[in-house]
Formats: sequence, C-alpha cells, structure tokens
Amino acid sequence: MARTAFFIDGFNLFHSLDSEPAYHKYKWLNLAKLNQCFTGSKDTVSEIFYFTTYATWDSRKLAKHQNYVKALQLVGVKVIFGEFRNVDRVCRVCGKSYRTFEEKRTDVNIAIHLFKTAVADSWDKAVIISGDSDLIPAVEAVKKTFPNKQVGIVIPIGRRAEELKQVADFHIKLKERHLETCQFDDIIKMDGHQVLKRPDSWR
Repeated sequence: MARTAFFIDGFNLFHSLDSEPAYHKYKWLNLAKLNQCFTGSKDTVSEIFYFTTYATWDSRKLAKHQNYVKALQLVGVKVIFGEFRNVDRVCRVCGKSYRTFEEKRTDVNIAIHLFKTAVADSWDKAVIISGDSDLIPAVEAVKKTFPNKQVGIVIPIGRRAEELKQVADFHIKLKERHLETCQFDDIIKMDGHQVLKRPDSWR
C-alpha cells in the first residue's frame, strides 16, 4: 500500500483545456475524483494540493475561479496561491512595448510543497499533474534526497512534457475519458441554502 500525494499545476492544466474549445466543458473538474483514476487499488490518497492564482483584474474570470476553488475545497483539496505580476514585453510583429500580466510562483510553490511533504514523510508516491519542464530540478532533488520515494507525472491533455518524462519514475497521459467521468455535479449544495453552479461557459 502506498500513500499517494497529488500536486496539481492549476494553470498548466487549465490552459490545456482552454486551448481547445471542445474541452471547455471539462473545466468543472473534480480533482479529488480525477486523482482516483491514477491511484492503485491498494493505495491511499494522503493529500491533494492545487496551485493557482486569481486574475483579480477580470471580475468575470475571478468569480468563476473563486467558485471553482470553493468546490475543490469542499472535497478536501488544499489550495496554494501564487500571484500575477506586471511585465513589460515587446510585440514580435510591430516592435512596440506593452504591459501584461505573468503568473509567478506556481513552480516554486510546487517545489517547496513537494520537498516539505517528503521531509515530513507524508507520502510514498507523489504525482504531479503538469507538463512544465521548470519542475525538473524539484523532481530531481526529491528523488536524489529520498531514493525510496517515487515521483511521477500526469501529463495534461494536449501536452507532451518529454523532458519532464525523462526524470520521473513513471508518467501517465491524461485522456478525455478521465475528464468526462470526473466532473462535479452542475449544482453543488453547500451549508444552508448556498449552492455552487457550473459556469454557463463551461458547458
């Protein structure tokens, strides 16, 4: 029996769905249920971490994201927040400078929590849901420090993650059938009369 912990790169997973209109209906994804697809029959899920950041400048996106985070917390997912920062970039077409937002800290937060929980001996097997090659140093460090523990990856749909696959103990491809069977109910009842609803744009 292996204690399995999950570390979910929220933006990497979200953008894999957002980049394909046919997958937008799967954004209302129950991550606790999804993780069961990648847990052996004799294994137990010790912890689930979801790493994300709120786009506070867009009220519509923020409301949907906050709604989704509440749904995740109801099923025991621990949410770890990063931040967005203003960055200056240059348009490759016209050469003009412009300011935009760039998500920061997710890979660092994943690395920190992966190592901290390994030190605390919270898991025997860690599963990272991401295709981000920036996580390679963290995976290598944990594997070197804790050779008896396994670190694997679940590659979001539409991603390849060839470099990350090379350092992981195992890798699994996320497929549409996983997304389809692991959705929250359209309406989730909370305490009292409050409910959480799947956003209309996620249908």
